[in-house]
Amino acid sequence: MRVEIWSDIACPWCYVGKARFEKALAAFPHRDEVEVVHRSFELDPGRAKGDVQPVLRMLAKKYGMSEAQAQAGEDNLGAQAAAEGLDYRTRDRDHGNTFDMHRLLHFAKEQGKQDELIQILYRANFAEERSVFSEGDERLVALAVEAGLDADAARTVLADPAAYADEVRADEREAAQLGANGVPFFVLDRKYGVSGAQPAEVFTQALSQAWGARSPLKLIDEGGAEACGPDGCAVPQH
Repeated sequence: MRVEIWSDIACPWCYVGKARFEKALAAFPHRDEVEVVHRSFELDPGRAKGDVQPVLRMLAKKYGMSEAQAQAGEDNLGAQAAAEGLDYRTRDRDHGNTFDMHRLLHFAKEQGKQDELIQILYRANFAEERSVFSEGDERLVALAVEAGLDADAARTVLADPAAYADEVRADEREAAQLGANGVPFFVLDRKYGVSGAQPAEVFTQALSQAWGARSPLKLIDEGGAEACGPDGCAVPQH
């Protein structure tokens, strides 16, 4: 069974939702038969690469609230993250364009390191003091190396704006086609969708339901058709 997760590194609920999903997956009896694929979704695709600003200012402007209200929201998020065992800085975080991170995640997928990298990027953005937005490509290269990727290869990807750009855009188009207008968005075997950072119990139910709905192979066999197998091929008699 495949679970696809549309998310953005700048999305705190994606950070929390991933932890809740993984809690459910860890207890799922068929967890070793579940493939998890991370898909790209930008919350702020129109933001220029160098346009970095404090999270509180961004939230206040985007949602028409005061910075005090935005801070209260961050404090609430911090408490919810802590409940999942996650570190979360509720003060002095910044916000910027995540397109290069998504490109790097597609590269990491090819190398079998996608889940490692996305978790490191979440941690760097939400829990560490150093910015993932304002320090340039070398900050992302260092995080890629931490995930087990080659530094020069990661540097080459980041230096080429076209590298994996089509893959990111394809994910975003697909999200729109599936009706995802926010993240996190979980799709199980292309049959069930779960929107938002639901409690682990909801993911447990979704995993069980999707697994139970898997259709066994229906064999169409009129009988007598020749075939090859481990013992060789049938020899025509006529």
